[in-house]
Amino acid sequence: MRFKLLILLSIIFIHCQGQPAQQNEPDNDLVSFFGTRANEFASATDLNPVINLAADRKLILLGEASHGTHEYYHWRAEISKRLITEKGYNFIAVEGDWASIYRLNKYVKGKSGALNSAREVLLSFNRWPEWMWANTDILILADWLREHNKNLPQSEKVGFYGKDVYGQWEAMDDLLSFTSEFMPDQHNEIERLLNCFAVFSDDEWQYARSVASGNRSCETDLRRVVNIIKENYQITDLADEKMWFRAKQNALVMQNAESFYRLAVQSNVDSWNSRVNHMWDTVQRLLTKYGDDSKGIVWAHNTHVGDSRATSMGLNNQYNIGNLSRNNLGEEDVLIVGFGTRIGKVNAGSQWGSPMQIMDVPNAQSGSLDYYLGQVPMDQFFLVFSEEDRRHPLLADPLGHRAIGVTYNPRSEQGNYVPSLPAYRYDVLIFFQETKELTPVR
Repeated sequence: MRFKLLILLSIIFIHCQGQPAQQNEPDNDLVSFFGTRANEFASATDLNPVINLAADRKLILLGEASHGTHEYYHWRAEISKRLITEKGYNFIAVEGDWASIYRLNKYVKGKSGALNSAREVLLSFNRWPEWMWANTDILILADWLREHNKNLPQSEKVGFYGKDVYGQWEAMDDLLSFTSEFMPDQHNEIERLLNCFAVFSDDEWQYARSVASGNRSCETDLRRVVNIIKENYQITDLADEKMWFRAKQNALVMQNAESFYRLAVQSNVDSWNSRVNHMWDTVQRLLTKYGDDSKGIVWAHNTHVGDSRATSMGLNNQYNIGNLSRNNLGEEDVLIVGFGTRIGKVNAGSQWGSPMQIMDVPNAQSGSLDYYLGQVPMDQFFLVFSEEDRRHPLLADPLGHRAIGVTYNPRSEQGNYVPSLPAYRYDVLIFFQETKELTPVR
């Protein structure tokens, strides 16, 4: 793909940034265009074209248009199962905390010290928004992975990891447990360095405000912690390698969480990119961990996996995993799959940290991508975009694609649409006419 997008987008988004095009009636040509390319599906077997496209890729990115929709989780799981069993994919990396999700990794691999059931693991997740991973779709997938891995040697077991920058306090506890046992000579120094961050009593925003007001940051201290781990890295067997990999990742979570929160009170763009860098570095570390021929599956929001250069994000100097993976691995080695819906229900909070609610997702706004796809007379379908589609005049103008986060206000939908060139943003787009919410395990 040749990206000559930023100039194009800068011209177009002057007029429509942040808003879907407003039209009273669907553009029949566009509805027809999508309709002739739509592939209806009812089972995982019907997704053969998507599975075959992913066969020889290094990475497949599976998106979602919200963090609380059953269909997105269910079908990502179905696609992941087929990629693991038929195409040899080695791991799933999700938009979740490293330390807590690692407990699920231990369970699915049947490792020593793992909790007794997937439900027990998921019930141990206590950081908001708990429903994002402690839900029945993840429960079913975890038990499937456990069964799949049961008779495989440890080196071939499929992993399940969190790649996000959040969950730093639990990562700190994990790291100190490790250094106490395996790095006793360095433990006190590491604990002293981490205490720079720990004194903020698990309130990372208090820390960010303190630095913004001119107080000393912990940036140097946490960088030193990572370097101490690197300097003392000792591997004698596979078990050691996994143990040190986990320790270093916990240290990196601490270091990069500090950067994310410190930057968040100064620049949304720099903070966003800092978080993306951590996610992408984690995916790269996992690919390296699993060897030269490794293949990975990433689960994250469309705003993370859909190439940012084909959205208004590119104009704001924001990048994402979709952009970085295509740049670093080559477009032929990456498959990006977006998701969307016309109407439904979703789990979300009214504000950060507020109680989970089941909210209505209203009909897609007129003129948006979701609106046109909603006119296609199929309950659920997928589109595979070709180079010809990318050059098609009907897709020359951006269309708003709905994005719902962990916080949501259905009565204020205008800002939830990301102006996108969909055939560039995604390789495949999976769409549902109506979706329902996740079922939490608690």
